[in-house]
Amino acid sequence: MTVRFLRIISLLAVAVLAIASQTSSAGISGPTGLHGFMLRADETPTSDFHSTPSFAWNPTPGALRYEFQLSISSTFQDNGILYDNPQLLTPVEAPPLTLPWITGEPHALYARVRAFLAGNAATPWSSSFGFDVTPPSPPSPLPSYPGLLRWTPVEGAGSYEVWLIDANKFEQVRTNVLDEREFYTLHQTQKWAGTVRWRIRAIRDDVHNYRINGIPAVQYGAWSPIYSSSNPALATGQIKLVGTVSDVFSDGSAASQAHRLMPAFVWTGNQTFSGTAAELYRVYVFTDSQCLNTVYTSAVVGSPAYAARPFGPLSLPQSADALAAARSEYLGDGTEAGGVSYDGSAITPTEQTAAATPQVTIPGDVPSATGTTPPPAPTGGPAPSAGGPSSGGSGSSNIAVGGKVGAPVDLWDTDWPQSGYYWTVVPVAPVVVGAAGTTVSSPGASKGSTVVPVVDSSQFKVGVTVTVGSGLVSDTSTITAVGGSSITIAAPLQFGHAIGEQVVVIGSAVVYQDLELPQDVCKGDATHPPRIQRFGIASEPSLTTAQVPFATGLSVTGRLTSAAKNPTFYSQPLVAWTPALAADLYQVQWSKTRYPFVPQPDPRTNSLGILTFATSSVLPLQPGSYWYRVRGFDYNLPTGVQQMSWSDPQPLVVSKPRFKLTAAPAKKFKIAGGSK
Repeated sequence: MTVRFLRIISLLAVAVLAIASQTSSAGISGPTGLHGFMLRADETPTSDFHSTPSFAWNPTPGALRYEFQLSISSTFQDNGILYDNPQLLTPVEAPPLTLPWITGEPHALYARVRAFLAGNAATPWSSSFGFDVTPPSPPSPLPSYPGLLRWTPVEGAGSYEVWLIDANKFEQVRTNVLDEREFYTLHQTQKWAGTVRWRIRAIRDDVHNYRINGIPAVQYGAWSPIYSSSNPALATGQIKLVGTVSDVFSDGSAASQAHRLMPAFVWTGNQTFSGTAAELYRVYVFTDSQCLNTVYTSAVVGSPAYAARPFGPLSLPQSADALAAARSEYLGDGTEAGGVSYDGSAITPTEQTAAATPQVTIPGDVPSATGTTPPPAPTGGPAPSAGGPSSGGSGSSNIAVGGKVGAPVDLWDTDWPQSGYYWTVVPVAPVVVGAAGTTVSSPGASKGSTVVPVVDSSQFKVGVTVTVGSGLVSDTSTITAVGGSSITIAAPLQFGHAIGEQVVVIGSAVVYQDLELPQDVCKGDATHPPRIQRFGIASEPSLTTAQVPFATGLSVTGRLTSAAKNPTFYSQPLVAWTPALAADLYQVQWSKTRYPFVPQPDPRTNSLGILTFATSSVLPLQPGSYWYRVRGFDYNLPTGVQQMSWSDPQPLVVSKPRFKLTAAPAKKFKIAGGSK
C-alpha cells in the first residue's frame, strides 16, 4: 500500500511539474552562463582558444533537452551556422568538429543555447558567447646536435612542415626532429653544411570533419621566423654513438627517459673498424643486442644524424655521371635504389615502405594467440552527423583523414628500461659498376619468373639495372639477388627468354653498399668496443586528471559543476583530456569495473566507445558507477597497430533522477466578498 501510494505521488509530482513548465514557458528566460573551456568548466574564463573548446551553461529548471549552435554570425544567419545539436540532455557540449583559425572585432565565432520544456515548448535563446580560435605560436628551436634540427613540440600538432630555405625544399615530419641530409650528402664541407636556414609551422590532421556551412579550415599554423643553425666541421676517426634525441635525450643508460616521439640518432666520426673513411651512413634498429632482428632500416644519409621521414628518402644518383653531378647540387626526394648490405642482400629503407592506413574505426580486441587471422575491426555502425541529432552530443561521426600519412616510421612501445631497442650505424660507400654482360643459360627464363639463369653472374651486383633480351621483347628491372648461376630481379618478366639472349647492365650503375655488418659492430672486437646503444619508446597517455578529474556536468542538486575527487553527476557528463604527443585521434571507453576493464557499448552505435578528433566528449551513460579511460592513435605506426597508451581509469557516478515533493503555496480567492 505504501509503495503504491508513493508511486502515485511521484507520478503526480512529475505531471504537475510538466504542466507548470508548459504553461509558464513564455515567461522563462533563456539559459544563462554559457561559456567555453578546455578541461574544466570552472577554469579561468577566456574567449581565446587554440582549438575547439567545450561549452557549459547553467541548467534551466524544467528543461528536458537543450539545443546548442555554433555560428560565424552573431545573428546566427542560416548560412553562418557551423554546428547544431538539438538533443543535448545536460548543460554541456563537446562539438566534434574542427573550427577554422578565425578572429574578429570583438569576436568571429558565436555560441548559443536554448532549452526545451514539456510539450516541446522552447525558451528564448541564451545570450551569445563570442570567442576566437587563434593558431598557436610556431615552434621554436631547441638545443641540438651537428646535422640535426630540433624544435619545441606544439600541443595538438599532428605533424610539422619544415622549409629548408637554401635547399628550396619542404619536408613534413611527425616528430620534433629533422636531419640535415640534403646539406651533407655527397658534399661534406662547411660551404654546404656550415649554416642551415629554416622555417617551420605546425600541421593539424583533423580538419576534414564536417562543418554545416562548409567553411574551410586550413591544416597549417603560421610560419616561424627564419632560424639559422650552425654546424662545426665534421669529426673524423672511428664512428662513436652519441645518443637518441626527441623532446628528451637518451644516452642508452637505464637512467635515460623513454622517448614519447620517434627519436633522431646522433653519432660522430666517419671510419669503420678497419679505418676505412666513408661519407654516407645507414642506421639500423633491432630488438636484440646481437643485432639480428631488424625492426627499422634508415635511408642513406651523409649527415652525422638521422631522423625518420614518412615521405621518402633522398633520390640517390644511379649512374657515375649522376653521382658526379650530385656533388654540386642538393638532392631531391624520391626513391632510394641500389642499397646493398655488407653480405650482399638488397636493402629497402623503412621510409620507402607502403604508406600506413589511418585508423578511423574503433579497433577490436587484441586477437587471441590461438587465432591465425586477427578478426576484422568493428565498423562502429551508423553514427549521427555533426549537425544532426544524437542522444548525448559528441560521438564517433565523420572521422575522415585527408591526404596520405606516409610510411610507418615510428616504433612500438617498450617497457623501458626493462626492455627497449638497440641501434647502431654503419658507413656506406657508393660503388660504380661498369658495363657488364652475359647471356641466358639453360633452361631459359620463363615469362612471369623473377629468376634469370645466366652463364656468368660474377659481373653483377645487387641494385644495378639490367636488360634481358632485346628490342620489343626485352625486360628491364633491378637486380635484388645474385646467385652462383642466376640473378633475381625485382619485377616478373613480361616475356620469356631463350638460352643465349643477352643480359646487360644499362650503362654504368651505382650501388650503395654497407661497409660493415651490423652484428659485427654491435659485438665489437679485441681492439674496438661494441658500437651499440639502447633506447626506449613509451607513447604518451592523455592526462584525464590533475588533482581532480577533468569532468563537468549536472550535479544531483541541479547545478552545473566540475568534478570533485569522486564525481557524481545527474545524466550525461562531459569528460576532457590533454592532447598527447604524436596522437592524431582519440578513443574514449567506459566500464562498470576498473579491473578487469570491460568496455561498454555506445548505445548510439553499439561500438566499444567513441572516436573523436577533439579533446573532450559527452559520455552517453545510464545511471550507475563507471570508470572511463582515453587513448590516442599514432598514424606514424603501421596499419592496424596505431593504438597508444591508455590513460589511468578515472571514476565517475551517474545518479538516478531524484524527486522532491514540496507544499504548494496557498492561493487567495474571494467568496461572497471575503477571502480565504
